[in-house]
Amino acid sequence: MLSGPVHGSRLPDLRGQRESHYVACMAAILSQMDAEHYRSYIQAFPSRPELMDFLMETFILFKDLIGKTVYPSDWMVMNMVQNREFLRAINQFATTLTEMFLSSGSFELQLWNNYFHLAVAFLTQDSLQLENFSQAKRTTILAKYGDMRAKIGASIRDMWYKLGHHKIQFIPGMVGPILEMTLVPELELRKSTIPIFFDMMLCEYQLTSSFSRFEDEILRKLDSEVEGGRGDEQYKQLFESILLSCCRAHPELSQPGESFVALVTGLLERLLDYRAVMNDENKTYSMSCTVNLLNFYKEIDRQAMYIRYLYKLKDLHISYENYTEGAYTLLLHARLLKWSDEANTAPMQGLHSPSLHTQRQLKEALYNQIINYFDQGKMWEEAIHICKELAEQYESEIFDYEMLSEILQREAKFYEKILKVLRPSPDYFAVGYYGQGFPTFLRNKVFIYRGKEYERREDFEMRLLSPFPNAEKLQTTSPPGPDITESPGQSTALGPLSPSSPTPCARGSFTPADIQCFTVQPVEEPRIRLRDRSIPEQITNFYKANHVQKFSYSRPFKKGPKDPDNEFANMWIERTTFVTAYPLPGILRWFAVTSTTTTVISPLENAIETMMKTNEKILSEINRHQNDPGLPVNPLSMLLNGIVDPAVMGGFAKYETELYLEEHPEDQGNIERLKDLIAWQIPLLSEGIRIHGQKVTEDLRPFHERMEQCFVQLRAKVESQYGVREMSQLLCSMEPSPTPKSIPRSAESEDRRGERRESRSSVFFAYRRQEPRQSASELQEPKVMR
Repeated sequence: MLSGPVHGSRLPDLRGQRESHYVACMAAILSQMDAEHYRSYIQAFPSRPELMDFLMETFILFKDLIGKTVYPSDWMVMNMVQNREFLRAINQFATTLTEMFLSSGSFELQLWNNYFHLAVAFLTQDSLQLENFSQAKRTTILAKYGDMRAKIGASIRDMWYKLGHHKIQFIPGMVGPILEMTLVPELELRKSTIPIFFDMMLCEYQLTSSFSRFEDEILRKLDSEVEGGRGDEQYKQLFESILLSCCRAHPELSQPGESFVALVTGLLERLLDYRAVMNDENKTYSMSCTVNLLNFYKEIDRQAMYIRYLYKLKDLHISYENYTEGAYTLLLHARLLKWSDEANTAPMQGLHSPSLHTQRQLKEALYNQIINYFDQGKMWEEAIHICKELAEQYESEIFDYEMLSEILQREAKFYEKILKVLRPSPDYFAVGYYGQGFPTFLRNKVFIYRGKEYERREDFEMRLLSPFPNAEKLQTTSPPGPDITESPGQSTALGPLSPSSPTPCARGSFTPADIQCFTVQPVEEPRIRLRDRSIPEQITNFYKANHVQKFSYSRPFKKGPKDPDNEFANMWIERTTFVTAYPLPGILRWFAVTSTTTTVISPLENAIETMMKTNEKILSEINRHQNDPGLPVNPLSMLLNGIVDPAVMGGFAKYETELYLEEHPEDQGNIERLKDLIAWQIPLLSEGIRIHGQKVTEDLRPFHERMEQCFVQLRAKVESQYGVREMSQLLCSMEPSPTPKSIPRSAESEDRRGERRESRSSVFFAYRRQEPRQSASELQEPKVMR
């Protein structure tokens, strides 16, 4: 009956017009057969090899027919009849397997392997996935044919347990097919088949004292299966609960089994998050999920998967013109490679791969691509570090002077760009996602985002919030309470963290989708090599907005009785400092906040801070005009006039009360510090006005003369009250600043004057002592993973 179409050529081509007729005839024949017919047919084979060939051919044929979907998908009856008869035949042949090909002397590995692959293919075919059908069609199929997935699933489970000591031969080969079966979204099927995984673990553990082959395979297969659309939250929970229960029932597997379950459920959570956002038009959140995955694979030492997601992340960055982040991402792969002629053992991806056979060749190619990306991202300082490492290789290792010449020329161009190309500093934004409606990688977390070049806050908000159209703005910068964080909706905190931000408004309740927007200021890390030097602003500005891990937001508030004559007397500052998981920029344009601290700054401390910033602004403008005489004078005009003309900003009068707080003797040190800063502002203003006088046009000459008159009065007042400060030639040389001379208004001891000089040096003209941050090329190399 079956020997005709099976023996020899299987089906002719299965692409002709008659293929459906062949299958219909076969289904009709099979429908007429009962168990006795099958038994008689099997016994009719004259020898065991011929029977085995028949079963092999039949399994392959059925699998081909299932995969080719002979009938259109809307031919429900024909498809279900074919499946019903195939299922009966498969179960009949399964009986033959256990009776004739299971014992130690007769076991046939390939035959059993073909059976399992056929059964899984049958179970996972599209025509049996009832959840994809309409309710009416699903009801009809269940009433007439039942859920054939449950039937074949039970057969697969029973056949697996019958294997006995032969099971180890199917590990890890059958891990993928069993995983594919358990991912089918049918609850009872999952409950009955997930325990097979524990049996696989136990089988390998009893023979090798570990289940590493099983673990490696399931991690590798799980990644591709979930990315392909299989798996859900229910599966993650079932997998965790069923396997934990099994492991805890076996003391020898309790500890390693629980660790394995935690590992797989952690991966599943990240894969489901990644899949949920990877098809969105806005790829921002896909990048976050990609980083979560590559970090996971790095932690569990899976280099192949780690590199795979590195390149996924790099491609996402480049598609959005995030060249700096793309460079940092590629650098992670480059750090895995050595400067050696060893063959590449790690998988290679991208355009570099085909002709690059050694680690040196691949690393060099990656470095050149990284330099290009840093160049496009205007991160020339980082490109220079990579150039230096390449130059060292060309000069001292491989003695390629032609390449050395080229890389040194590129490096020289980067130095030139630092000084001559306009490079605006990016804005940084704090964003909080509150509520249970957000995915786990965002839920109730705060992130610091690095804005794009010239990006307005409004544009940033629109870009970040487009995936959450129901979210609205929170009207407060304070962390929300449980009514928001535990709500089922989505609330996003996204807003400007600046002194001009509105103070929190009183609200009895929040809507389920609120948004708040605030801008944070980067907190620059002090660097020893920049202290006591007159350095071009183009160089120092880079470090003010890059390689930063701390960000602050200052909110002014009034405290104590109101003083109508001096509003600054009771102006306090609440400053919140955010620390991110990694410095920005990095492999993402944002990183999660890992800690926050809040401090309160008194009016006196606020006055000191404001005066320090004002003095730094004057010094910065003076340096800019000395380095580039062609700069317009308007910014300098506005800065100087706002300080020397009391009618504009109030001059120093707003601090007078602060200087004589007799009732607060504990503030004497800060009062002296503020006096000193005010006194040191005079020589700075003098130099600024001198430069202004050289560059001012005749139209603005009266304005300049008015500013000079105000300055004369200001200087006389300050020097009479706070002493005279001199900084001869401070701004006329690029050499380190000379020690200023202090002429106090009253006698002081040498020790006291020395302390005040040290205070001036550390507070105003210099940076605090701290080691500089490592460049991208100096970062510690990641550990080598298998």
